[in-house]
Amino acid sequence: MTGILDYKTGNLGSVENALKRIKEEYVISSERNTLAKCDHIILPGVGDAKWAMENLSKSNLIDAIKGFRQPVMGICLGMQLLCKHSEESDTECLGVFDNVVCKFPSNMPEEFKVPHVGWDSMTDLKSSLYDEIHEDTFFYYVHSYFANVNENTIAVCNYGIKFGASLKKDNFMGCQFHPEKSGLAGEKLLRNFLKMK
Repeated sequence: MTGILDYKTGNLGSVENALKRIKEEYVISSERNTLAKCDHIILPGVGDAKWAMENLSKSNLIDAIKGFRQPVMGICLGMQLLCKHSEESDTECLGVFDNVVCKFPSNMPEEFKVPHVGWDSMTDLKSSLYDEIHEDTFFYYVHSYFANVNENTIAVCNYGIKFGASLKKDNFMGCQFHPEKSGLAGEKLLRNFLKMK
């Protein structure tokens, strides 16, 4: 059973639909005891970092998330919240990853529009999360903020700036892109995640 953590941000429905497509049983919950019993946890998210962290705090989920021992995957904002700090509203985040989330600079070359919306590929794939996924595979992005590249980075995207397309530390991992909106490649990534112990 996979738990989708509900903290009142967007893309719950698209994650739910993706799990239905791959026939994975799931529960949508904000109850820490319910989530603790799940084999895998997905932390989705679309929205503002400060608002999202406030929602996690109100639901008493901050310590619960940090204490999860099963595989946990953050998607888009969900990955950014697993980092230590976001420039978005100067927000202290969960601090699972030792990464800082920054806004794309205003002086980006003209061909690199902000927000970064659309399909892009990655390099430096380093985890079993990417088993049978090649570096020329495209995934779908929608974001204006990005995580820096460091020792937690397991995939890199170059959009005028190299950034952490995917992060991993211990049982926690994250994707800046949206696997649930990335067709067959996204489904493969989700299946790889669900194989993790």
